[in-house]
Amino acid sequence: MKHLNDLLLLGDPRLYEVCEPVSKEELSLVKEWVADLHNVMEEIRAKYNFGRAIAAPQLGIMKRVIYMNIDKPVVFINPVFENLSEEMFEMWDDCMSFPNLLVKVKRHKSLTIHYLNEHWQEQSWHIEDDLSELLQHEYDHLNGILCTMRAVDDKAFKWRA
Repeated sequence: MKHLNDLLLLGDPRLYEVCEPVSKEELSLVKEWVADLHNVMEEIRAKYNFGRAIAAPQLGIMKRVIYMNIDKPVVFINPVFENLSEEMFEMWDDCMSFPNLLVKVKRHKSLTIHYLNEHWQEQSWHIEDDLSELLQHEYDHLNGILCTMRAVDDKAFKWRA
């Protein structure tokens, strides 16, 4: 079982790597990865009082998996975005890999995410606003992109109060 000290922190070169898709043969591993992601996210929530989703590469699992738990757990395997809105919004983003830093970024107001669930079933979900932002943040992790790289300008950083 992975714990908070297994979380990759800003500066770890693995956070800048593009993740590999999950193959159907690896589906049996997803349950263990999700348990690890869930455990670390719960530890982050207890320590820092935030955390709605986490991407597999944040634990050094270099696979295209996102785990979200707001009202109920949702597993996104090999997600793909489409229909990204032209309308954007600015907000202060945070990240478990640098929990005390906030970064002002621009995100699409809405999008459609296509993915496989933990049973390898195709799913599609149109999302807006804070969920859209959240999944864009996690999806970026799968492509080796951190919100620090999406800062709106050189003054778009502040410490969490």
